[in-house]
Amino acid sequence: MADIKLNTVGKKCPMPVLMTKKELKKMSSGQTLELISDDRGALKDVPALINKTGDTIVETKEAGEQIIFTIKKA
Repeated sequence: MADIKLNTVGKKCPMPVLMTKKELKKMSSGQTLELISDDRGALKDVPALINKTGDTIVETKEAGEQIIFTIKKA
């Protein structure tokens, strides 16, 4: 179970990435964030962000139109 859930359904890039970045800044090391998006661009944009921040994508899954990322704060 994620410590924090961030629902960006209905938001188009760059909003899901910007919202994720803002949320990650508030988190403590070891906490997990569940990001829910329906923007297909998030499939490449979120991993690019996480590559820059040094955090870890634990899981990426698709449920219908939604993409769900589980991200662990470094």
